[in-house]
Amino acid sequence: MASAKKQNTPAAARRAKLEEARRKERARERRSRIITIGAAVVVVAGLVVGGGYLMNAADKKDKAETAAKVSPVTGEKSWDKLTQNHVDKKVDYPMNPPVGGDHNPVWMNCDADVYTKAIPKENAVHSLEHGAVWVTYTSKAKPADVKKLTERVSATPYSLMSPVEDQAAPLILSAWGKQLTVKSATDPRVAQFFTKYVQGPQTPEPGAACTGGIAK
Repeated sequence: MASAKKQNTPAAARRAKLEEARRKERARERRSRIITIGAAVVVVAGLVVGGGYLMNAADKKDKAETAAKVSPVTGEKSWDKLTQNHVDKKVDYPMNPPVGGDHNPVWMNCDADVYTKAIPKENAVHSLEHGAVWVTYTSKAKPADVKKLTERVSATPYSLMSPVEDQAAPLILSAWGKQLTVKSATDPRVAQFFTKYVQGPQTPEPGAACTGGIAK
């Protein structure tokens, strides 16, 4: 019997060691799964929080842009029931610069076009009909304001800019049926006017071209 015990002891020891190794391996696997799951939870939580932040920021931006489009621009003037006939003659407009009415059959190019000389008003009105914002200025406008507005127009499709020396104020912004006088290019209403009226709800012919017209 003693001899059998001696023979069985090494085998039992090996089995015990093997079982202990398997137990440790299972413990390592459990720890790895816990770590992996924990890391995944952290990543998902980060994505949820980050995604929520981005969605919230985008939502705030959309709401701000919508509010800018809906809210009236303080100090703007409006005209209704403007005619839209195409004519090949000079038009005597009741406002200067004109914001609508009969106009030339061909529009001024208004794809971020900046004109340094006066342009035909009848062609510019056609641009307004297509949803453009027209920035005009006189020689009394400050060079810094002209430069800043030039940069804005140059970066904005469906806008154009030109001098109108006989207008009542140094800086005026016009859209179809809408007009705003500002004293400075940094006036926050400038951005609001662009946001609201570039291809805005006042546009008689939304989506009509701002290229392929007259480029003076």
